[in-house]
Amino acid sequence: MSDALHEAAETAVHQCMALDADESCVVVTDDERLPIGEALYDVASSVTDDAVLLRYPPGEQHGTEPPAPVAAAMADADVVLAPTTKSLSHTRARKRACDAGARAATLPGITEDVMIAGLDADYEAIARHCREVLAQVDDADEIRVTTPSGTDLTVEPGDREWLTDTGMVHDPGDFSNLPAGEVFVSPETANGTYVVDGTMMPHGLLDDPLRFEVEDGYVTHISDDAVREQVDAGREEVGDAAANLAELGIGTNVGVTELVGSVLLDEKAAGTVHVAIGDDASIGGDTEAPLHLDGIIREPTVYADGETVRLPETER
Repeated sequence: MSDALHEAAETAVHQCMALDADESCVVVTDDERLPIGEALYDVASSVTDDAVLLRYPPGEQHGTEPPAPVAAAMADADVVLAPTTKSLSHTRARKRACDAGARAATLPGITEDVMIAGLDADYEAIARHCREVLAQVDDADEIRVTTPSGTDLTVEPGDREWLTDTGMVHDPGDFSNLPAGEVFVSPETANGTYVVDGTMMPHGLLDDPLRFEVEDGYVTHISDDAVREQVDAGREEVGDAAANLAELGIGTNVGVTELVGSVLLDEKAAGTVHVAIGDDASIGGDTEAPLHLDGIIREPTVYADGETVRLPETER
């Protein structure tokens, strides 16, 4: 294990999770992320004797539920760290663990480079930027996003709560992605167009932008075959819920200086917006779907009830 990876794991366990000696910690990983899982386990096991490392084959899709024994262990832990190939963020297993009082952080699609880059950050500053953005959008009836590349999307949060992902996971039931840094909501409805010109799975960093049309809270047109196939596969399981406009997020991590092709890191970049399709039940919505597909949008202008939102600027 490299020194840099060990230091990143220490940041996660100590600063972000504040793991204590009398707490239990479950590290959930898979065959493709095992070195990161082992790094987190090594640090966690130096803090508490009640640390375990669980490994299983990668899930088929972001949002796929983990095996039942893994879900049971998550629900019985004080702290959960999940560096996995496919995201556990928007799963019933993660939500049940937090509802039971676990502090959880997921690291979906994490690589060693992203782990090292994304956790070399001032998380107190990230938390401050989250609070500043939240104060501007929290009570708005309507959020509009426009970009030079053609985005013109309006979402209505309705009664849904805006959430913050600060990376500081210190209280029972807290949840965050790591690396962290966003303010997000699952809107009640949305209409318009959004153009993803940053990063989106399964492609990574995009050469050509992808165009999405949204009507009454559902994505009705997807310009990209690969993304459309993922949504259509979800439709076979849950119907139109798979095309739900699930999330609008605003990046607040000023330490992310450029997009690198990792959704996990890039959606946190200050000065970007991301929009997701699919499941939102774990972030305040009411749609359950076997996918959650984020697309990152560059150079957005965000309006809250017509007022321009001041976005944090990336440190360069």
